[in-house]
Amino acid sequence: MKLLPVSLAAAALLAAVTATVAAQTAAAPSPAQIVKARQASLMMSAITFASLKQGAEGDVSKLGFPAKALASWAAVLPTLFPAGTGPGQAGDTEAKAEIWTNRAGFEARAADYGSATAKLADLAKAGDSAGFTAQLAVVKKACDSCHADFKTH
Repeated sequence: MKLLPVSLAAAALLAAVTATVAAQTAAAPSPAQIVKARQASLMMSAITFASLKQGAEGDVSKLGFPAKALASWAAVLPTLFPAGTGPGQAGDTEAKAEIWTNRAGFEARAADYGSATAKLADLAKAGDSAGFTAQLAVVKKACDSCHADFKTH
């Protein structure tokens, strides 16, 4: 369970940095800043998922906060890909152009991921270890499915 404090610390750090930047600039973030924030949030989601997977070996009811945090992030995931932040528009990105040319498909995959993570959070809250462990595989599959179509590797 060593990764859990790291993911929480990373989330707190991002929140502090985001608040500081927001306080210092009245303007909306630039497309390049949005891409950087998107990339950071995706890395933090990977850290959070890894900590949840590691934590599944113990009392999953203690994983409610990070599971809910992942589900909350998943619910807003499509908003991290606004127009103007695609390939060749705002710096280096692994996002494929299909995110914007097949928006309905992208949002459907993101909704699948959101549903999978929401169920994971519910299972953590219920303390259902077997269900939680099985749902981790569903979350991973939803994540990988979206990446297969909408992320370069």
